[in-house]
Amino acid sequence: MAEVKITAEVRTEFGKGAARQTRRANKVPAVIYGHGADTVHITLPGHELMMALKTSNALLNLDIDGRSELVIPKAVQRDAIKRTITHVDLLAVKRGEKVTVEVSVLSEGDLAPGSNLLENVLNTLSVETEATHIPESVTVSVQGLDAGDAILAKDVVLPEGTTLVTDPEAIVIQIVSAQAEEPSADADAEGSEA
Repeated sequence: MAEVKITAEVRTEFGKGAARQTRRANKVPAVIYGHGADTVHITLPGHELMMALKTSNALLNLDIDGRSELVIPKAVQRDAIKRTITHVDLLAVKRGEKVTVEVSVLSEGDLAPGSNLLENVLNTLSVETEATHIPESVTVSVQGLDAGDAILAKDVVLPEGTTLVTDPEAIVIQIVSAQAEEPSADADAEGSEA
């Protein structure tokens, strides 16, 4: 995963009023924590941050007053209506350090012939990986699977250097047969009255 470089500014004013003023200036208030260091309050450019966070588990290289800081997003708060980013909690990381993150599960391939349906039980897996090599997603093949088949978390092939944190016996994807709906009793009664 590529690092995204963003220039950040140290924030000295706090509270709702200051946060609103920051957002009006097209910036996002954020907090950096981790490694036992004091939390650092910063502001980030809104558009650059939004573009960087389109990639899940983005690795951000922040330039804070000439000092470089590697971070990953831990919590992103969005406006409920506008869906704009209103605040971000960032976790400071170091090269070579292991972090636990959620990774999206994608499926590929065609199911066995018949009226089978694919059910995504888990959309993400919790994995431990190096902070600078976080996978964007993992792909699972469902080629030829039939009703009753399931893929467990332990069956998902993870990239090298990545270990599973999710329960290995957890069902990630299961294949079910499509059920034809039986006509309801109300429908039968309406049909006989006509």
